[in-house]
Amino acid sequence: MKIAVASADGVLMSQHFGQSRCFIVFTVEEKKILSQETRDNTYTAHAQGQCQGHEEHHHDEHHSHADVIAALQDCQVLLCGGMGWRAAEDLKAKGIAPLMVEPTLTPEEAVQQFMDGTLKPGGGFCRCHG
Repeated sequence: MKIAVASADGVLMSQHFGQSRCFIVFTVEEKKILSQETRDNTYTAHAQGQCQGHEEHHHDEHHSHADVIAALQDCQVLLCGGMGWRAAEDLKAKGIAPLMVEPTLTPEEAVQQFMDGTLKPGGGFCRCHG
C-alpha cells in the first residue's frame, strides 16, 4: 500500500493539500514503513504561485485536480491538514481516500498512526473553498 502525505517542505505536513510543495509517498506493508520518496507538487495553482497570500478567495469555475491526482494515482490514501471539498471529491472518485489530520504530526507519525488505527481526524475543508 502507498500512503501520500502532503508536505509544506519535504519535512513537515502541509496544512493545505493544494499549497503543499511536495508529497511524501510511503510504501507500507504489515504496519511497517518500507520506503519513502518525495514527489514535487508542480501541479496545483497554489504550488505554482498563482494564488498569493492567505486571504480568502473563491474559484469561479471548477479547476481540475487531474494532474496532481495523476501524480498520486498509485496511492490509496492521502493525509493532509486540510483541503477544499472539490479536491476531496476528486481524490475519492479516483480511489484515493483523503484524510484530514492534525498537521502538527510529522509525516512519519501520521502514517504510523494510520497503520496502527490510532490516527485522529483533524483539520477540515479550507475556508477558501467553502
